[in-house]
Amino acid sequence: MSTKGLSEKEIARLKEDAVKYIIPHFASNAELAKDPKIFERGEGCFVYDVHGRKYFDSFATLLTTVCGHCRPEVTKAVTEQMERLEFFPNYVDSFTVPLIQLARKLVEIMPGDLSVSFFVNSGSEANETALKMARQYHIERGQRTRFKFIARRDSYHATTLGGGAVTGLKWFREYFEPLMPGCLFVSAARDCDRPKGVSSRAYTAQLLKEIEALIRDEGAESIAGFIMDPLPGSNTGYPLPPEGYLQGVRDLCDKHGILLIFDEVQTGFGKTGKWFFCDHYKVVPDIMTIGKGFTGGFIPLGAAVTTPKVAQVFQQGPGHEFRSGSTYGGHTVACAATLANIGIIERENLVENARVMGAYIRKRIETMHNPLIDKVSGVGLLLAVTLKADAKVGTWIRQWCWENGMILRNNGNILVLAPSLIITKKEADFMLDLIERALAGAAKQFKL
Repeated sequence: MSTKGLSEKEIARLKEDAVKYIIPHFASNAELAKDPKIFERGEGCFVYDVHGRKYFDSFATLLTTVCGHCRPEVTKAVTEQMERLEFFPNYVDSFTVPLIQLARKLVEIMPGDLSVSFFVNSGSEANETALKMARQYHIERGQRTRFKFIARRDSYHATTLGGGAVTGLKWFREYFEPLMPGCLFVSAARDCDRPKGVSSRAYTAQLLKEIEALIRDEGAESIAGFIMDPLPGSNTGYPLPPEGYLQGVRDLCDKHGILLIFDEVQTGFGKTGKWFFCDHYKVVPDIMTIGKGFTGGFIPLGAAVTTPKVAQVFQQGPGHEFRSGSTYGGHTVACAATLANIGIIERENLVENARVMGAYIRKRIETMHNPLIDKVSGVGLLLAVTLKADAKVGTWIRQWCWENGMILRNNGNILVLAPSLIITKKEADFMLDLIERALAGAAKQFKL
């Protein structure tokens, strides 16, 4: 039965026009050929399609909807702001009240002395901004030769030309090369990759030697920044770094005058059981990029947040201003929505809920004893299950879950579980029961 009075004919027309007139982000022509999915409403951890079917969203709508769908607190904040002032740009010398209030709130929750924000429209723009900020920082200090960036293999930072240039996954780069020059890559730094018999600390020492050698060969005076996702994303299963790695990179950057950039677009705002992943290690970057869960998915917004040490070079007088901007960066209503979203995270203690429920979910997966399960990785509510099978098995499991009322993300043979921070034990059990049944069905289907 369709919702809102839509007939089957009207739904068919919507699907036809969707495919005809829209190029989806990261489109899959194979999936589009089956049956386009059109969603009509959401509530908490669930969404409903135009046929009225209900689905549990185990990926928090692309890692964004951390407080669940359709929160009345956010609707109220947005409505009140739109009735007062819908938009005025953060341009030249102009600010709005929600923008300043949000900047104040970030001072409270960001790690260390990260306290000066440049607001943009997305995590991708935040990473672009961080790269520009690092380059101009060195120019303002008389070091024009510093233009290169160190990044890591298998990293993801955006599909824009700058963010793509420091992304270490070939699939995102190959059609658009040559990209921004001066991007240098080092090993991915996953503790799960360390050779047998090598301790985590010893593996860190090897990785840091590799970075030190690269800096020596290229010349520290040519390197502007080191950008990394301190916890890599769902593409690689949220692999943890080896012991002491983040602090080791921090020390190397300090030694050689290189700015350290942490991309916490995916991992920030409670998903790991702390406000930010780097809080687990007490390592603070010079610039942090944020997005996704920052706004709760209600209205697009991102930011590059830096320290007073970096920001002061752009504030020292006429002629030194940071040369970047966009029309809608720091949108008035988006800031109001984001303040309301952060308020929900604080009032409902959702960072702690992510820690507790993440531990519960992980323990249940680890006791499933299904022969398809190779390993479980991640932290908090950013978890991944790597299968002892190829991508077709992961895709089969994803489709089975869809047909049984759950949206599941798979990256090949990696199943990703990253639900909203509001998830309850009952909802976790629903999700895990479906996963367990799907794994059993896949083992039978593929005779594994």
